[in-house]
Amino acid sequence: MACLGSLTLAAPALATRPPGGPAGPMVVAQAAPNPALLRLADRLRRLEEDGLDPRAYAIPADAEAERDPAAWQSALLRASIAALSDLLHGRVHELPNRPDLRRDTAATPLGPWLTELQSTSDPAALIDRAALLSPEAATLKRALAAARARVAAGGFPPVPPTNGTDALEPGATDPLRVPALRARLILTDAALAAAPGSGETYDEPLVAAARRFQAAEGLEADGRIGRLTFAALNRPAEATLRQLRVALDMRRAAAPAPAERHIEVNIPFQQFTMAEGGRTLLEMAVIVGKPARATPMLQVRLNAVQFNPQWGVPERNAREDLLPRFRRDPRAMMEKGFRVYSYVEGQRVEVDPTTINWASINPQRFPYVIRQDAGDINALGRIKFIMPNTEDIYMHDTPERHLFRRPDRAFSSGCIRLEKPMELLDALLQGTPGWDRARADRVLASRVTTGLALPRGIPVRLHYSTVRVERGQVHLRPDIYGLDEAYARALDAGRTRVASAGPR
Repeated sequence: MACLGSLTLAAPALATRPPGGPAGPMVVAQAAPNPALLRLADRLRRLEEDGLDPRAYAIPADAEAERDPAAWQSALLRASIAALSDLLHGRVHELPNRPDLRRDTAATPLGPWLTELQSTSDPAALIDRAALLSPEAATLKRALAAARARVAAGGFPPVPPTNGTDALEPGATDPLRVPALRARLILTDAALAAAPGSGETYDEPLVAAARRFQAAEGLEADGRIGRLTFAALNRPAEATLRQLRVALDMRRAAAPAPAERHIEVNIPFQQFTMAEGGRTLLEMAVIVGKPARATPMLQVRLNAVQFNPQWGVPERNAREDLLPRFRRDPRAMMEKGFRVYSYVEGQRVEVDPTTINWASINPQRFPYVIRQDAGDINALGRIKFIMPNTEDIYMHDTPERHLFRRPDRAFSSGCIRLEKPMELLDALLQGTPGWDRARADRVLASRVTTGLALPRGIPVRLHYSTVRVERGQVHLRPDIYGLDEAYARALDAGRTRVASAGPR
């Protein structure tokens, strides 16, 4: 029997209990290292396979096992407890402005694992099992291993976009970019690697590989290598490695989705999902905040609908977005339903935009309030979904329907624009007394701003996950707000984790 709890070795030298752990068998230090414990130490040194930094756990060197077996075993136990805690419950528990990070550590109590750690004859296997506990861990670990190997090999060869922006079209000949593209895609596309071809022409086999790459990246799979595809091709291998490490840690003890009807908006994937009881009821594309005006992560409730909304323009939008347009053509802005108000002796007074010298307005001291009337060209479209929060974020329709065809849709001012607002309205009207789609259509046709309070609010979670697993395949999206980078820094912060702090 070779275990942490009752070592069957030559001569006991010291007995200790695991710090912060449950009462249990003592750790008995002996004169010679046990092979099972050496395997455990080796497994802990391979925690990078799980996205963790082994240096964070003060794993004792094997050479210490013979010099001071008691201290070695005690340090090994502390490292094992700390690693188990992080593998089961996640290393990062909280980050500023990340209410979307939800863990349910009570569903996986640490105590039984610590008890098994002290009694098992193969503690390294216990670490393996803990590392694979989350459902997608095995798939993500394979992707992580490939990413680590790619980083170790020097990353990906660059694919230079000539003149910065011009696209590479199928059939084109390009002595600089085509060989570079071929060299890059051979590393990730098995079909192309089997028959790589050669030359400077962007031929059909290479175009097919580019289409597969674009599809995996969520880009338009047309084989045309433009700005977004160049950016994806040139994403550093180290960035992908960090994203996968973060994805693994985020899934540890992740709280399950509620059984009740709820809405989730994945910001990097720019996707809306309504689900209930594990069944998807509605999916659609969304437009999210641009990096300079990032959509905040929120957990709120959708509790009201507004038909034919007016738009009270936030000051920042007025200064940065609308002021240049008023300077160009104030009359055109009037025709689009924009009204300008000033305050005179405490009273709000409407001002004719054509009488204002817009060129003289200082954007840093914008003196007006701007509102857009309800209508088909209103920035909020015909319908607004209200979910009270301190950030004044809501979901809404938009007249710019063509934007949903774009693969990158991070260009709102923070609110969520919906591809299918009427389908969401239909779902919300179910069970709402006195309302159906016919009545909603009549209210919309009236052009009158009208509110509807829902009898029961629906939970809404705006969350940030750049990695998704579907049918055994890993899909990544750009870390548009840098939140994965912040998570990765927290993952490596406070380098040494000691178990004396006790299990969480």
